[in-house]
Amino acid sequence: MSTASFGRLGHLLRWLGLTLVVLLALQLLVLLGSWNWAEEGYRQLLMDRLVSQSPMALVGLLLMLFGSRLDHPAAGRTPLRWLVAVVSILLALALVVAVPVSISGDRSLSEQADQQLAARKGQLAMARAQMDNPQVIDQLIAQAAQAGQIPADATPEQQQAAAKSFMQRQLQQAEDQLQQQQRARDLTVNQRRYGGTGTAVVLAIGFVLLALVALL
Repeated sequence: MSTASFGRLGHLLRWLGLTLVVLLALQLLVLLGSWNWAEEGYRQLLMDRLVSQSPMALVGLLLMLFGSRLDHPAAGRTPLRWLVAVVSILLALALVVAVPVSISGDRSLSEQADQQLAARKGQLAMARAQMDNPQVIDQLIAQAAQAGQIPADATPEQQQAAAKSFMQRQLQQAEDQLQQQQRARDLTVNQRRYGGTGTAVVLAIGFVLLALVALL
């Protein structure tokens, strides 16, 4: 490949990289324009946006650095390399800040989910206790008889068996829903813990390494 071809490729890589970095800046400016750091939901949204979009900026900065190396392989610390280093350090610092914010959000989300699960478990335990309550069984039999769900000539034993069978089906459905809610809670918490906090740590390290490479 000729020197002119390398020059055009380096120029293209720089512009592609700059485009990706600008896209991250635009994504963040939308939220920075309505700054409200005191609100927990705003902090979490800002940090989530930063973590999810930072890989795009990392690739963009790498492309800018590669373009600079192609154009000036033997040059020292050019202005473009300083720009890559400064932006990388700023993003690394922002991601370091994102880690405790993300951990706080994970803890808050986990506590809310645990409270909801505890409430559902309490309701389920109360519903199980109702199966041994004769008054509840009699009320259920009366309602089922009015709805035509129990034959009029059924014996008391058959009526009670039908009522308890209905309650058991309801309890089984409630237990299945509770298990689904527990699985959804575990999935959400793990996703935020590893996909959010863990990703922020890895990206912060990546941006620091990129800044060092840009200055070498």
